[in-house]
Amino acid sequence: MGALRRGPSTLLRHAIWSAVLLAAGLPFSSGVLADDAALARIDARYAEADSELASDIPDFRRHVVPLMGRLGCNGRACHGSFQGQGGFQLSLFGYDFKADHENLVGGDEPRINVASPRESLALRKPLEEEPHDGGQRLEHDTWQLRVLEQWIHGGAEGADDAAAEFVRLDVEPRELVASQVGQQWNLRAVAVWSDGSREDVTPLCRFQSNNDQIATIDEHGLVTAAGPGDTHVVAFYDNGVVPVPILFPVSDQVGPNYPDVPTPTPIDELVVAKLRKLGEVPSGLCTDGEFLRRVSLDLTGTLPTEEEAEAFLADTDPEKRARKIDELLERPGYAAWWATRFCDWTGNNAQENQQNGPDRRNVASVLWYEWMRARVAENTPYDEIVERIVLSKSRLDGESYEDYCERMSGYLVRGHESEFGEQQHSMPYYWSRRNFRTTEERALGFAYAFLGVRIQCAQCHKHPFDQWTKDDFDRFENFFTRVRYQQFRQLADSDAASEMMEALDISRSLRGNQLDQQLTRLAARGEVVPFGETVVMPPPKPMSEEAMAKMRERANSPEQKARLQQFLSGRTATVLGGQEAALDELDDPREVLMAWMRSAENPYFARAIVNRVWASYFNVGIVEPPDDLSLANPPSNEPLLDHLAREFRERGYDLKWLHREICMSRTYQLSWQPNATNASDDRNFARAVARRIPAEVIYDAIKIATAGAEESQALCSLEADRAIDDAVVDSRGGSYALNVFGRSLRESNCDCDRSMEPSLLQTVFLQNDSEMLAMISRQNGWVAEVTKTLGEPASEGALADPAMQRVLGDRPFASLSADEVAEMIEKGKARLARAKRDNDDEALARGRQILAAMQRRLEHLRATEAVAAEAAAAADEAVAEADVLDADAIDALVRSAYLRTVTRMPEQEEIERARAYFADVPSNEAARDLLWALLNTKEFQLNH
Repeated sequence: MGALRRGPSTLLRHAIWSAVLLAAGLPFSSGVLADDAALARIDARYAEADSELASDIPDFRRHVVPLMGRLGCNGRACHGSFQGQGGFQLSLFGYDFKADHENLVGGDEPRINVASPRESLALRKPLEEEPHDGGQRLEHDTWQLRVLEQWIHGGAEGADDAAAEFVRLDVEPRELVASQVGQQWNLRAVAVWSDGSREDVTPLCRFQSNNDQIATIDEHGLVTAAGPGDTHVVAFYDNGVVPVPILFPVSDQVGPNYPDVPTPTPIDELVVAKLRKLGEVPSGLCTDGEFLRRVSLDLTGTLPTEEEAEAFLADTDPEKRARKIDELLERPGYAAWWATRFCDWTGNNAQENQQNGPDRRNVASVLWYEWMRARVAENTPYDEIVERIVLSKSRLDGESYEDYCERMSGYLVRGHESEFGEQQHSMPYYWSRRNFRTTEERALGFAYAFLGVRIQCAQCHKHPFDQWTKDDFDRFENFFTRVRYQQFRQLADSDAASEMMEALDISRSLRGNQLDQQLTRLAARGEVVPFGETVVMPPPKPMSEEAMAKMRERANSPEQKARLQQFLSGRTATVLGGQEAALDELDDPREVLMAWMRSAENPYFARAIVNRVWASYFNVGIVEPPDDLSLANPPSNEPLLDHLAREFRERGYDLKWLHREICMSRTYQLSWQPNATNASDDRNFARAVARRIPAEVIYDAIKIATAGAEESQALCSLEADRAIDDAVVDSRGGSYALNVFGRSLRESNCDCDRSMEPSLLQTVFLQNDSEMLAMISRQNGWVAEVTKTLGEPASEGALADPAMQRVLGDRPFASLSADEVAEMIEKGKARLARAKRDNDDEALARGRQILAAMQRRLEHLRATEAVAAEAAAAADEAVAEADVLDADAIDALVRSAYLRTVTRMPEQEEIERARAYFADVPSNEAARDLLWALLNTKEFQLNH
């Protein structure tokens, strides 16, 4: 049906409607819309039998389908399930109007009886006049029953293709501010159609609250304040999804009672504007040590060194934080860490890089990462990075297949991988992944990676929390039909590939993985080998009208007709919420996608990356989860997200500008310590949230904190191996430690592939894992370095041997006298003889090491005894000075431990405890235990 036939005049209808609602006890709110010329609510028009207001015939799309949704008929647990229920199926959440109408009025057992409406199964079953597994959904003498009866009585017409289209849903009030628990408001929802008609559809809407602890909403749209904080209530009708913010101040510090808070940047102004409404006061600034540690981990994935921390804490320049941000943006760690994050978001997984050829698996992963790192390091604009991924092909413009293979073979020579990032214009491996071959997989992954949109629900049915329909998904999917990854055996240039294979003289018996591995080895030795490539196929030849007519004639069954329609529609594609493109007229359909993403009207592209980067700094996104930019999941601070996205776009998608803008804000530099107003805040950025450190970063932080000075510098400069610089991620396994701490598996493009949750295994690793303990005690580590400065002989590796520990028992080796060491040497010689007699080569080698170490200790003690008498004369005079020197050395060691782990000086109480421990325990053991204890504190394990 088209627009409904009008009954009484607008004013009379409104007056009658008001009276009926009040008399029936239904929720009613007056004057909430500027324009009250909307058709009255359907529950009012059908509140009584034979009502004068019920002169209109209900419309299938506008009234019947939404009402079935309210009754739960097209829900997942009822007829909206994949197989339907009781031989009857509806589209899930009701948006396939044609199919739903056909299923109601047709089939072997029609649910609609126009001749006798009350005999319709569509009424008798939900009334439970007939057996109904779904139970009673309708009651007698209700407006819902009268609406359905009137629709059937009017002919049970379906949706008219020529009818007005849904334009939007207007919901009032647009914002709710609560002052007490139990305060209530009635929402009013008005549907606006393309013919200009408007109707109050509040009783046909679905409603939800995004946080029931702050506000609840019932089926009538009645909102009730439940507790302090902020959230949204959401109204759903047809294709409209409208969130309404509700704020319940957490304190009385609102309006004129709100204190003066510094807002030095636009970010701070927008954050504080929201906090002012909520009565949340930001925490104070973080300390210099907290800032340095926080920004170093966030920007470069790297723990500050001891020397860097000491210098920064001593610096009195008020601009030192700004200088440090600029300095960090130029370090290699910045490019490495953010290249890793971009590889997470775009799906660089070695297990999925299974293209056949020499550049498979780890090889492709390394090249992918090197390409991304080069882009981040040179600060390539984000839109250009994405363009070079989205429009990527394997060959350079004008490049022959032979030249392409020669160039690619050169990158596989060890040490030349980074040249791929410097020379390759685009990133073709994005399109060649094993889990990214079908058009459905590409549509889903593309929306996740570059739009921050989860559209998988629309793959089968109307999205329950967004505007997308299955038709939207199908039309979007068509953009990806002509991108192919072709193995070198399948290429148009297969003759050239065959000639290369013959020239390489490879055994014909090699197939599959064995052949690919051999090609990789040959390329690494400098040979030119054949490669597969990502290509864009030409458009299919235009089909004549005669050919299309014949195809239509042959399509008899519904399945054949559906396949035909899909084939014909595949020649056009539509961007999400945008316009249609004729694919046959395009050399590369992906160009339309890229142009759409760059347009100022695009609501996703800039917002998605801005929100992801923000979430990396604040633990939560402005939209959370960061990859769910749906209408029902609105931003916690929409003006803030709009500002950052607009400025990012206007500044040429400058990633360093975005990082600098966030890090320079006072909001980012707030302390993690809460006050009375913001202790419960986890979404409005009134304080820093102590958060888990990503897997690669915490693993590297342990390596850096336990390293000696030389190794520490090599790690920070990426001259030594780092987890943030490890290109290969394999969903089948990898580093145990990185898996324990939740490294992204990159199995999909979902941000949830990375886990930031704590676990018992993480605690066990930090406290007792052999890899962890080995890093603390390693020969060139910090513990070995600092104990040398205390004047104690460095413990040799042999002395830590389990066999030596059994000899010593609980006594430290350094406490033994010369005679005791000599006695142990004799016992050791006896053990050595036994090992020789038993042919125990391992025990023999270990015993010789132990004896050599004990012999050196004995010589040291004998030399010491020779000067003992001379030293005794001066001992009393030197005691006080020696005590001071020992205390100074221990204090310096303790300061070093704190600076390299938690980036601050120790408190005096912490120094006193450390002194007491060093007095009772040998210094090398005490230093090791101190470092172990600091690595197991929350202060080290969290970014705060």
